[in-house]
Amino acid sequence: MTHLQAGLSPETLEKARLELNENPDTLHQDIQEVRDMVITRPDIGFLRTDDAFILRFLRARKFHHFEAFRLLAQYFEYRQQNLDMFKSFKATDPGIKQALKDGFPGGLANLDHYGRKILVLFAANWDQSRYTLVDILRAILLSLEAMIEDPELQVNGFVLIIDWSNTFKQASKLTPSMLRLAIEGLQDSFPARFGGIHFVNQPWYIHALYTVIRPFLKEKTRKRIFLHGNNLNSLHQLIHPEILPSEFGGMLPPYDMGTWARTLLDHEYDDDSEYNVDSYSMPVKEVEKELSPKSMKRSQSVVDPTVLKRMDKNEEENMQPLLSLD
Repeated sequence: MTHLQAGLSPETLEKARLELNENPDTLHQDIQEVRDMVITRPDIGFLRTDDAFILRFLRARKFHHFEAFRLLAQYFEYRQQNLDMFKSFKATDPGIKQALKDGFPGGLANLDHYGRKILVLFAANWDQSRYTLVDILRAILLSLEAMIEDPELQVNGFVLIIDWSNTFKQASKLTPSMLRLAIEGLQDSFPARFGGIHFVNQPWYIHALYTVIRPFLKEKTRKRIFLHGNNLNSLHQLIHPEILPSEFGGMLPPYDMGTWARTLLDHEYDDDSEYNVDSYSMPVKEVEKELSPKSMKRSQSVVDPTVLKRMDKNEEENMQPLLSLD
């Protein structure tokens, strides 16, 4: 094991070897192979090419050198092409801060049974009078930047649950161009492994939106999108209710929307600044720590718990999306 693998548990080290083709004996050579490709793209400003940074791209692409480099190039190219999004890329930016405080995104305290971080979004919480959809995307990308510092999450990845309850007003603002911007930022330009994207309580207009974005999704991504509707038993077959809040029929108390925001903002959480869309800065570093929240902000979704049936990993990987929109 090299110093670059120091943050991994023995179980995750083995997972990285078996699933990602990570080999400690060739790790530095793998990283250098990717770094050597940087000169082939003089049109892109590669602001970071250190070992630890490149390693997360290799892990995201199972140590396929060219695919890892392509993702690295797309990461910086996306930022060059969308400069306004990253001018003030910090948690205290007013738009990002308001989005974070409304739970965009939220992060559950417990990992799933595969060691993945569970992110949650309650779409109805979007207050369009206080921040934009772009601010939500910026808040999500900023949060992922902080979370991906954890080498365990580089290997194990993430799961996303989106609750679409009571979202007719918000859904009307989800334009094809905005959806494509989000897809490019999350699917094509960020070194995160998403093991599943779960839609719950989605109405008909979300189905319609899905048909719009589906052509822009990679086949691998399509297979990991599950549309559960109001039947959360299917969600519980993939994510155990013992670690889910009551909004998703879980056994835990309702989710506190401000938990992750307090992690990023710390003492500045209660310092409300006037929203200025022109105020923008730089990425956040590692900020994970224990919290003792004083105030609780709840979601707008409540569901009844359902009976669950657990499935093993092979069943999960072979499970098809719950609704086909072909």
